[in-house]
Amino acid sequence: MIYCGIDWAERSHDVAMVDDTGQLLAKRHITDDAAGYRLLLELLAEHGDTEESPIPVAIETSRGLLVAVLRAGKRNMYAINPMAAARYRDRHSVSRKKSDPGDALVLANILRTDIHAHRPLPNDSDLGRAIAVLARAQQDSLWNRQQHANQLRSLLREYYPAALDAFAAWANGLCRPEARELLKAAPTPTRAARLTRAQLQAALKRAGRKRGIEAEADRLRNVFHAEWAHQPPLIEEALGKQMLALLIQLEAACTATDQLAEYVEETFPQHPDAEILTSLPGLGIQLAARILAEIGDDHTRFADARGLKAYAGSSPVTRASGKKSSITRLWVKNDRLNHAGYLWAFAALRHSPGAGAHYRRRREHGDWHAAAQRNLFNRMIGQLYHCLQQRKLFDEHVAFPAPTELAVTAA
Repeated sequence: MIYCGIDWAERSHDVAMVDDTGQLLAKRHITDDAAGYRLLLELLAEHGDTEESPIPVAIETSRGLLVAVLRAGKRNMYAINPMAAARYRDRHSVSRKKSDPGDALVLANILRTDIHAHRPLPNDSDLGRAIAVLARAQQDSLWNRQQHANQLRSLLREYYPAALDAFAAWANGLCRPEARELLKAAPTPTRAARLTRAQLQAALKRAGRKRGIEAEADRLRNVFHAEWAHQPPLIEEALGKQMLALLIQLEAACTATDQLAEYVEETFPQHPDAEILTSLPGLGIQLAARILAEIGDDHTRFADARGLKAYAGSSPVTRASGKKSSITRLWVKNDRLNHAGYLWAFAALRHSPGAGAHYRRRREHGDWHAAAQRNLFNRMIGQLYHCLQQRKLFDEHVAFPAPTELAVTAA
């Protein structure tokens, strides 16, 4: 066997190849472009890399053009955590020296000695990886939108509490187009107090509102015309200009979030696993796409449901030393999948009687809300694994059998 390690960087990469005995067979410095990739593939071919018997490659990342080029075909790619690679480096040298060619050699030797302890990158389909790109981008844009909304809210509290009070009755508050349109029309409380009923109705119509415009305009006018404390005029105008600058960023984030959500809505239903995922209670298209993005569509990736639960961070872990023993949650996990699981379990409480009953039993046994919800996510992601492996839709009666059914089965 030949093993290859690549220490990647932004502009160039170092490559090392070793055999079963650890003998260095070749090392090369390549550029991060098409010529460099071609040189790497030629180097691999010189040492016996073929379609039927590709050389495994270790690298410290799982994305990028270099990884995409190497993943073509049946080659196993191993994404080694940089912290793990640093620990392996100490096995070869105690002087704490470090170099890029040396790191490439360390990565190659990781596969030579411990390839059984590392998992190759999953063999996901192109459609699955495309959905992962869109779902993660939509999730990032959603977090980015909330960050801008929090910044804007903090600024409005300094000089414009009337706006926060006016928008409090709306879901998503500052992220709604009505709120953004009104803030553009009246960036300060002084200007808001001068808005007429007709101007308020026009702003609501520009934002796309269709119903209850007159009643909403009257409510907003009463809020803006109420008595509020004010900053000095010059400071208020300056804060209004700062608010408009933040509003531009928030509007861009809202637009990006909505567009990416539309792309997910178009792409996700095309996937073969989409029907199974959305059959589970609490999983709509957006949340199901996030789940698929993290677990992938390679059904051989996890040996059993326990592996998927550990990856999601939902399964409990026992920490024992001497006479002390405790059961806690996992800290090393896929954070995106864990976050999606929290939302999934919360939504399932309203859409599945069995999930709601399971949650209540956990609370009655003494679990806090977060622990009971994590336990429900742990059970439901195990059910998802079963449905994907068996190619079956979710069945409420099978997933959460009634106590009488359990007693009959036990008998």
